[in-house]
Amino acid sequence: MKPERIIISRTDSIGDVILTLPICGWLKEKFPLTKLIFLGKNYTREIVACYNVIDEFISLEELSALPLLERINHMKADVILHVFPNKEMASLAKKARIPMRIGTSHRVFHLLTCSHRLNFSRKKSDLHESQLNFELLKPLGLTNIPPIQEINNYLNHFQVPNKELPDFLTKLNLDKTIILHPKSQGSALEWPIEKYLELSKRLVENGKIVCFTGTEKEGELFRDKIPFDKNIIDTTGKLTLNQLIKLCAMTEGLVACSTGPYHLSAVYGKKAVGLFSSRKPIHPGRWKALGLNSKAIVCDENCKKCKKGNICTCIENIEIDQVLSLFE
Repeated sequence: MKPERIIISRTDSIGDVILTLPICGWLKEKFPLTKLIFLGKNYTREIVACYNVIDEFISLEELSALPLLERINHMKADVILHVFPNKEMASLAKKARIPMRIGTSHRVFHLLTCSHRLNFSRKKSDLHESQLNFELLKPLGLTNIPPIQEINNYLNHFQVPNKELPDFLTKLNLDKTIILHPKSQGSALEWPIEKYLELSKRLVENGKIVCFTGTEKEGELFRDKIPFDKNIIDTTGKLTLNQLIKLCAMTEGLVACSTGPYHLSAVYGKKAVGLFSSRKPIHPGRWKALGLNSKAIVCDENCKKCKKGNICTCIENIEIDQVLSLFE
């Protein structure tokens, strides 16, 4: 089978989308004449646009606002991969009579809407999230799940957006600039802001420049605590997503918890340092960023609370020196 159009549906956050894009690289490699359509939330559009094998983007929000007949017309394809299960999109794909509708068997609504149901569990698996996404390609001829080293080969499709940085950033020595992204909009366990603030001072003492990033709302939580120093820059609320992508692609590295900018920095080959809990399913074995220079730190790989799956704040005990040592 050589499909003419494949829809990849991943309607969640930036980090999840980044870890899904390598399967698009595999699809284009196997089916070079196939048109790849990515269905995602509108705020991930600029991320997807950086991945040069994607031919079209469908916004979930814009699609959902259309009348039913127009929605069905937008879903014309030979294959749809429900990478992130979405009941509305699964139903719509069936109404659009997409012949091959692939999803996990662990969603009840897929029993009625998917033609191919793969039996694997994300929460219980020891595989990385990007490898789990490849499970869905088996009906299209994938016989074995590739190792992370092979998946990293598909990162070369990421391009830097053609977007100018603000003037106050172009004057910096970006090769010696470290991004600190303290917040995650509640999507991950976070390292204390006080440690980010202390880390910023220590980095500057070591000759680095620091950029704090985040949304305006996130910046309001810590902006007034940022040390006053010409080499510590507050960009919170000042960057578009394209500008943030470009900044991640041009700086030396980044420190964050398991959140989108951590993955962004890593796919461009930067020294991206992720701070994690060792508790499954949020541990680095599943969520460490792709990329040859990505790093992941946990406080205690053998934390008893984490091993039992209990809520644990051991991430807060990661030492500043441990993070700092990665930038020496």
